[in-house]
Amino acid sequence: MMNMKPSKTLCLILSSGLLSISALAQPSITGFSAASAAKQKQIEQQFDAGLSAERIGKNIKDMSAIPHHLGSPGSKAVAENILAQFKQYGWDAQIETYQVLFPTPKTRVLEMTSPGVFKALLKEPALKEDGTSNQEGQLPTYNCWSADGDVTAELVFVNYGVPADYETLEKLGISVKGKIVIAKYGRSWRGIKPKIAQEHGALGCIIYSDPQDDGYGAGDVYPKGAFKNEYGVQRGSIMDMVIYPGDPLTPNIGSTANAKRLDRLSAPNLLKIPVLPISYHDAKPLLEALEGPVAPAAWRGGLPFTYHVGPGKTKVHLKVDFNWNTVPAYNVIAKIKGSTYPDQWVLRGNHHDAWVNGANDPVSGMAAELEEARAIGELLKTGWRPKRTLVYCAWDGEEQGLMGSTEWVEDHAAELQQKVVVYLNSDSNGRGFLGAEGSHALETLVFEAAKDVMDPQTGVSVFDRKRAEEVASAATPKAKQAAMQEKDLHLGAMGSGSDYSSFIQHLGIPALNIGFGGEDPGGEYHSIYDSYDHYSRFKDPGFNYGVALGKVNGRAVLRMADAEQLPFNFAILQKTIAGYVKELSSTTDQLRENTQIENEVINSKAYVLAADPTEKEQLPKIKPAVPFIDFSPVQNALAELENASKTLNQYVAKTGTLSEKANASLYRAEQQLLSATGLPRRSWFKHTIYAPGFYTGYGVKTMPGIREAIEQRDWKEAQEQIQIAAGQIKQLAAHLMSIAQ
Repeated sequence: MMNMKPSKTLCLILSSGLLSISALAQPSITGFSAASAAKQKQIEQQFDAGLSAERIGKNIKDMSAIPHHLGSPGSKAVAENILAQFKQYGWDAQIETYQVLFPTPKTRVLEMTSPGVFKALLKEPALKEDGTSNQEGQLPTYNCWSADGDVTAELVFVNYGVPADYETLEKLGISVKGKIVIAKYGRSWRGIKPKIAQEHGALGCIIYSDPQDDGYGAGDVYPKGAFKNEYGVQRGSIMDMVIYPGDPLTPNIGSTANAKRLDRLSAPNLLKIPVLPISYHDAKPLLEALEGPVAPAAWRGGLPFTYHVGPGKTKVHLKVDFNWNTVPAYNVIAKIKGSTYPDQWVLRGNHHDAWVNGANDPVSGMAAELEEARAIGELLKTGWRPKRTLVYCAWDGEEQGLMGSTEWVEDHAAELQQKVVVYLNSDSNGRGFLGAEGSHALETLVFEAAKDVMDPQTGVSVFDRKRAEEVASAATPKAKQAAMQEKDLHLGAMGSGSDYSSFIQHLGIPALNIGFGGEDPGGEYHSIYDSYDHYSRFKDPGFNYGVALGKVNGRAVLRMADAEQLPFNFAILQKTIAGYVKELSSTTDQLRENTQIENEVINSKAYVLAADPTEKEQLPKIKPAVPFIDFSPVQNALAELENASKTLNQYVAKTGTLSEKANASLYRAEQQLLSATGLPRRSWFKHTIYAPGFYTGYGVKTMPGIREAIEQRDWKEAQEQIQIAAGQIKQLAAHLMSIAQ
């Protein structure tokens, strides 16, 4: 077990007086009068008293006792357990079922056919130290949404398989066309690796976990330590979710039993090549046999031999095929009707399905959500009722591509856009630091709540501990000084990878994603070793960060439910977007300068080579010059948004609150940032400020239409996307001004 004490640097920062214990200094709650804030604090103290680390631990143990992937008997049993708990706590709960496509493997073969012969094991062994690692019903190691395929070809090592790695291969004169590639997990979402390989003409893709990143290079391996042992494999979806998530056959509509479905082979978010994940035990013979150039220094991993790129004599045979079945996805939806504004909904969600037992992912977050629901049920017994309706959700099929949440959102889209005030998400949870991302207009809500919750290890607020961590981890003295002077924390921007995506990026519903981590080591992710035994030893011993998660999310839920004035501050959003635009402008200027320098170097080399006819060096092509990009439309729109948000804030400060109708307009404001046509080449994603990157997957691209056009050097599209983003920002400004008026 790792040392649970914070680092010496962190302790010095916490004890130096540079960071105050914010909770002691916070006199009020945004959105509440002084009298109602005092009452709200009392309610939150009662809520806290209803949270139990012991019960959270029991729920983690019970729900991770059996494999419970989408469509399995275990998934239904876990959903029914969650349903029964919600009902026991006084919630009106039901299961909403969708019928979704879900492939499971029939055949998995990976073997080296030359220069030697080797057949991959493709199995994780049971361990005596892990009580659930030997169970029947475990999904085998595979990548969901791989195409059926049977290919034999030369092998090429592509490092992490991201676009920059293919640029390096091009410089080395190596093509992957007609080859099978092997890539390391890491540096991008797994689905990006086969996507880029397919675009470059590869016939198949193998993904492995290198021990330098996710094994003995990081620490002792399981069961001695937390990290991935030589047989551990990361299962996972490779659906091209940046096109659209959910059931690939029902984009934009809920996958009900009678829904009209696409032909599977024409689904635009499914890849066309076979893909398979393997352990570093199975990767070792394949990589060791490779010839060709020695891999660049940055590409080399932790296996005990020289890494080569290939190709050469090393050939592999990859065969996979699947059962393409339609299975039920069980979403549990629980409600407490609001006493004053029943048609304004505060949503809270976490998924319940796992690749195998899933103690960490997702049960740790689901157990915290259930404990919140129980504590809210105890408040009901005192006569308290929320002013706004609470809706607590447990999603199925998240692991395969955000299936349960996306289908529910698509099925209820019009109602949700009218009623949902905010969606609060969590997923896996562990020991360490607060992490929060989401709609920037809700930044105050999150961090006021964080100031009122004490960190289980240090005794300061989770807000202050996070600030201390940002100071301690600053990369340069200048950055450290800036972090020490910063009084606030800032929300991260949302990419993808969990169930918030459909709410914010498709419907424009304000969303937050909150969790803890950073001191919860492990290589158990999506393996059979994501178990109660692993979690209780390494991730959150004592389950105290489950309680911390419940306290932060619970406060956010309760404050949004009972606020007299919904605590949206669009001035923060305006400032954040302005920062993105400034960054994009600087990036474009830097790209223009770099392109000019690179072209001058190429021209100089060409002049030298022209004087020596024996020289055969291939030079890169001259890149077109970067033209002037006019950011003034979006800058002018931001000036309008600044004025509108300031006017609205002044009006609220003067009057103290808004009418019910105006509050409803306030939480629908983010919908003004949706583009009617969606992002280029992926119209399902409509938010003009936040989206997962086309080549990053989970990773966010802010101002995605503009940013990705610049990255692809499509200057016409960049200028078009500036106009589109400017139009939506102006629309938001007009919407806010109409509320103030």
